Amino acid sequence: MELSLFHDPAFWLLVAFVVPLVFRVPIAISLGLSALLVAWVWDMGVDMLSYNFFAGVAKVPLLAIPFFILAGFIMERAGIASRIVLLVETLVGDMTGGLAVATVGVATFWGAVSGSGPATVAALGLILIPAMVKGGYDKPFAAATMSVSSGLAIVIPPSIAFIVYGGIADVSVPALFAAGFLPGMVVALFLMGSVYLTSRKKGYHGAKRRIPVSRALREAFWGIMTPVVILGGIYGGVFTPTEAAAVAIFYGLFVGVFVYRTIDSLSILAEVLVESVKATAVIMFVVTCAGLYAWVASTVGLVERGAAVLLALSDNPWVLLLLINVILFIAGMLLDAISIYYVLLPFLLPIMSHFGWDPVWFGVMMTINLAVGQVTPPVAVNLYVGAKISNLTMEQITPPVLPMLVASMLALAVIVLFPEISLFLPRILGL
Repeated sequence: MELSLFHDPAFWLLVAFVVPLVFRVPIAISLGLSALLVAWVWDMGVDMLSYNFFAGVAKVPLLAIPFFILAGFIMERAGIASRIVLLVETLVGDMTGGLAVATVGVATFWGAVSGSGPATVAALGLILIPAMVKGGYDKPFAAATMSVSSGLAIVIPPSIAFIVYGGIADVSVPALFAAGFLPGMVVALFLMGSVYLTSRKKGYHGAKRRIPVSRALREAFWGIMTPVVILGGIYGGVFTPTEAAAVAIFYGLFVGVFVYRTIDSLSILAEVLVESVKATAVIMFVVTCAGLYAWVASTVGLVERGAAVLLALSDNPWVLLLLINVILFIAGMLLDAISIYYVLLPFLLPIMSHFGWDPVWFGVMMTINLAVGQVTPPVAVNLYVGAKISNLTMEQITPPVLPMLVASMLALAVIVLFPEISLFLPRILGL
């Protein structure tokens, strides 16, 4: 038995993936090298790897990823972010915890523009963290609030995570976008409750209104219209999610060049393009390497055996659902969301089918869990960005994160227990 295990390609695929991670090798390289090693040693057709490498990104839905990333950078440089921040700060005024609540609200809104958690932290943190500190908030709490609430960017549509999930699980991306809206609002409300309680305990307040609400609304109008244009076009059948991403780019350019006139030179455009290419390259490299790993895992039977092991643990769907969420939570502490989709989703699809779980609801649940993982050490990519832009360490920023993590997990429990929260809008829209 032991001898057969050491001759099992599935066993070595796991070992070759996990061991490099222990030595802090980047996740994409660990995935790609382990797939290459097993395919070469067991003569699975190394020539097929190049085909699978390119096939992993040669999918129309994935075209939306670089477009949405570019749109997010353009929107930020166009000045939309600062005007949305001013509007929300004006609306909450000097209420208890006003700036913290405003931060959650702005991050939730910006999720409808960016689709990426780290990008949201980077775009908004430079504005909101100094504003909270100036308003008397503790700096680690300010950075933690910004980092945690930015996780909503992969839940609020349009979402890069939903695009990847839809491609792997063969689920309608517009349906996932519609399904993510109400659960995203639920998580945002729980986070607002958490930061409000902390603010009341520590005496944090908002800032007095600098301008009338009507003026703030006028200045932020073009920013408010961004999700209306993107999502309205998708659900109105005017364009697909991929086309919507391209429309978002031109809308952002129109606002930045002709309305706010903040994009006024070719050097700004060049800088935006360079940053977008760098961010896209990282994501697509992970997608291709994770795709290779998923293909090899399926070929050697690792996917089927992993699903069988999970199904053998319990016949109770609620027990298994709890176990899956625990696995996702732990995975989120170690890996990025896209890698988790490619590595774990093939194992979970047979289980989803076995119990008849709705794939749209399951995708929302999985994505929210992974959003929590973006702020859970040791990886915690959102926390890393938040700590970097606020000149803090991960150790300083982690303690104030904990109450918000509890709030997020409670929101996740509500969404798991009441699937209709996720499925209501897709059904109403006929998706």
